[in-house]
Amino acid sequence: MIKAVIFDIDGTLIDSVDAHTEAWQKAFAKFGKEIKFYELRRQVGKGGDQFLPVFLTEKEIKKFGKDVEELRGEIFKKQYLPKIQPFPKVRELFRKIKADGKKFALASSSNEEEVESYKKIANIADLIEEQTSTDDAEKSKPFPDIFQAAMGKLKGVKTNEAVIIGDTAYDAEAATKAGIKVVGVLSGGWSRSELLKTGCAKVYKDVAEILKDYEKTALYEK
Repeated sequence: MIKAVIFDIDGTLIDSVDAHTEAWQKAFAKFGKEIKFYELRRQVGKGGDQFLPVFLTEKEIKKFGKDVEELRGEIFKKQYLPKIQPFPKVRELFRKIKADGKKFALASSSNEEEVESYKKIANIADLIEEQTSTDDAEKSKPFPDIFQAAMGKLKGVKTNEAVIIGDTAYDAEAATKAGIKVVGVLSGGWSRSELLKTGCAKVYKDVAEILKDYEKTALYEK
């Protein structure tokens, strides 16, 4: 029986992946690192601790890694955050889950401040019971720390009684390592085959499709 649903946010609930990619690209460029858009986009979904080593050497990370990450945050907040939109039917899905008697939580590789903004964008701030961010984890996705932290806040729920919804292979990998069933959505840009290969039990177009087929999804298991 499923008692709780854990949601990723970027690319799952809000349309923010391209914005994050552009913010990273601009931040890296300020430090002389010209990186192609598609290379950066494939890494969105990780926290900075796992993102930076893909593009910087250990020496570069020690020298200016923290500065790049902070600048990325500033650029995103000033230039992109006000334009971010939620995907359709996010609030409706959360209300459906709540009416079904299940708990839910947010689990993002973004920082706590960004998560607070995302809740308002998705119009779910009044519905959220529990949440975790990269601030709650030693390592971000694809490590399982963030999902494990979310499970720790969902009192009385076992790992086999929860399901995770995410848009990237990193969500699927982290969920699998945590021993939690995971469902994928295509709204973040990853392919169906990639998400299935990395651990998703099933893949949907977006959360609107999950809402539409709710009684047939893993979320509804009794």
